[in-house]
Amino acid sequence: MSESHYIGRFAPSPSGELHFGSLIAALGSYLQARAQQGTWLVRIEDIDPPREVPGAAETIMRQLEHYGLHWDGEVVWQSRRHDAYRERLAWLHEQGLCYYCTCTRSRIQSLGGTYDGHCRDRYLPAQNAALRLRQTRPVLGFHDTLRGAIVTDERLAREDFIIHRRDGLFAYNLAVVVDDRFQGVTEIVRGADLIEPTVRQISLYQHFGWQAPDYIHLPLALNRDGNKLSKQNHAPALPSGDPRPEIIRALQFLNQDIVKGWQDLSIDDLLKNAVANWTLSRVPEIQHSQMLLAEL
Repeated sequence: MSESHYIGRFAPSPSGELHFGSLIAALGSYLQARAQQGTWLVRIEDIDPPREVPGAAETIMRQLEHYGLHWDGEVVWQSRRHDAYRERLAWLHEQGLCYYCTCTRSRIQSLGGTYDGHCRDRYLPAQNAALRLRQTRPVLGFHDTLRGAIVTDERLAREDFIIHRRDGLFAYNLAVVVDDRFQGVTEIVRGADLIEPTVRQISLYQHFGWQAPDYIHLPLALNRDGNKLSKQNHAPALPSGDPRPEIIRALQFLNQDIVKGWQDLSIDDLLKNAVANWTLSRVPEIQHSQMLLAEL
């Protein structure tokens, strides 16, 4: 890790309220930052309006505060950062590092799900087209601070992925890289379901000539069916009552020591104790079922 001041972040999308899986990611990133006397930021990733729920962003911030996860500085909203994304796309254009593509999702699915570079040298106009990165810096693997060496699927690594969508929206991978760079993030702590996007994001860092942050991918909480807890799978929202039992369950999930007599502590004191005893090496690498957690 860099010797510079630690900056971490939690970056939810406002597609619904936070659930237990969200709490794992938020708490893990919070503890990792606070344990190193670092800065912990919050960013609202509201660049996909069709998937957003009105009022969800404000609810998420209220939930974080209710659970004692207080962030530093001002919240960054991706919906207000479009000029920065356009600037980076223009730079890629100037460098000849992107091109327009009109391939449909069904065509790519017929190829097995990986784009084959069909439009790479067709020099198509921008109308009704997505913009793809001309991949020149494939990432065949990276180091995860928790998991060690991560080996990349070579087809994924070499794919020309979308950086600006056909519908005019900015792609997640582009916006995340531009904003993490803007906010000076030194390490990203998030769920293991984002390992694949990490490969693409590191590649973008390399194309821009920027140093990529470090990465930690936490285990995922699964439901009874073995699927990750998510808004799409209708995971229940975090309880609005006493936040301490859910924090304890999240600490258990992350295999951290639980302070005796936690019931007598305030949420702030409970979190201070969790920060003081945070041990990243104890966090399991494998996914876990929420249903296996001990009942309190």
